[in-house]
Amino acid sequence: MSAEAHAEGASEPQRPSRRFPRITTDTARPEGGARTAPGSASPPARQWPLLAVMGGVALGLFIVALGGFRIGTLLIGLSLLGGAVLRRVLPKVGMLAVRSRFTDMATYGGLGVAIVLLALMAQPKPWLKIPFLDDLVHFTVW
Repeated sequence: MSAEAHAEGASEPQRPSRRFPRITTDTARPEGGARTAPGSASPPARQWPLLAVMGGVALGLFIVALGGFRIGTLLIGLSLLGGAVLRRVLPKVGMLAVRSRFTDMATYGGLGVAIVLLALMAQPKPWLKIPFLDDLVHFTVW
């Protein structure tokens, strides 16, 4: 800015504040929540990570409905674990991003591990025996 313009009373341009506004006017998109494909692509192609996880869960539920409880439940848990991996690896996951990256990974991963462990320990004839968890499950059921 020149000395003449400054002398006439023109102020320097204001730098935007780094503080959060007092009133929220919009909702921020989660980190990584942008489209996974260009806008010209079809909607399923833009949301393929979410559709992959939901497809795995739907297939698992269908298998459970047909009587394959253990296999279907394992597929549901593995789909959630796959969602956690996708959330960690891909920079853009579309609507699979709900919260921060860490929170999404912890939620998908924690639920996936819990469902897989419960499916492996389900009675009768469990595929996995962990005495501490076995006692905990029996204590909470009875």
